[in-house]
Amino acid sequence: MKKLLIASLLSLAFLPLTAQDIQLHYDLGHSLYGDLDGRPNLTSTVEMFRTDRLGSTYFFTDIDYYTDGAAGAYWEISREFNVSADKHWAAHVEYNGGATSIEHTAVATRFQHALLLGPAWNWANRDFTATFSLQAMYKRYFKGMSRNGFDGFQLTAVWSKTLAHGLFTFSGFADLWRDKDVAGKLIFLSEPQLWCNVYTLKGTENLHFSVGTEVELSNNFVFNNAGRNNKFYAIPTLALKCSF
Repeated sequence: MKKLLIASLLSLAFLPLTAQDIQLHYDLGHSLYGDLDGRPNLTSTVEMFRTDRLGSTYFFTDIDYYTDGAAGAYWEISREFNVSADKHWAAHVEYNGGATSIEHTAVATRFQHALLLGPAWNWANRDFTATFSLQAMYKRYFKGMSRNGFDGFQLTAVWSKTLAHGLFTFSGFADLWRDKDVAGKLIFLSEPQLWCNVYTLKGTENLHFSVGTEVELSNNFVFNNAGRNNKFYAIPTLALKCSF
């Protein structure tokens, strides 16, 4: 579970506007990996991005579903304050947290409340068809949780590239953060996405739909049926997005 469209919205950080969308992802992990057969089938995402004269605000919420109901939820909200006149440099503040479970097992995992602080560098080309962002953040889990007082870091890269006059969008992010409870004390997560923007085709301008795929690449992140997160996985999805 993670941010799914922030890369393509990054280019809008230089413009005064609001964007939001709803996405539905059919997860193929339960079909491809025997130790993930309890993984939820569907994930929905609701997200919003808005700029103002001081910077930008972004949030998203992921909800996972089994066939008989919701399995868990995760959300992030971040705020950036511009610190340079060209809006390339910003101060980044972020909160994230949530919970998830694995069907037919006793596994239940909380993503403890975490606060992240650090600098961000944002770039876009002249026509905003290519964007890139880097964030280097101090990560602090809230006191009172099982990781009381744990200090760490997170490095994040976010990118977006539109192709064929906007018909396709290749976007994604990569996160690397410290976690003392996993092998090597590092967790890696990346979710590259490829979208076909149906609304760019003649006669479909009012549909506001995109179809595509995402591949979740992770190491020490995904919990399997046994409740362990100590492996590498490459998990694709089939996705539908409606933009507003």
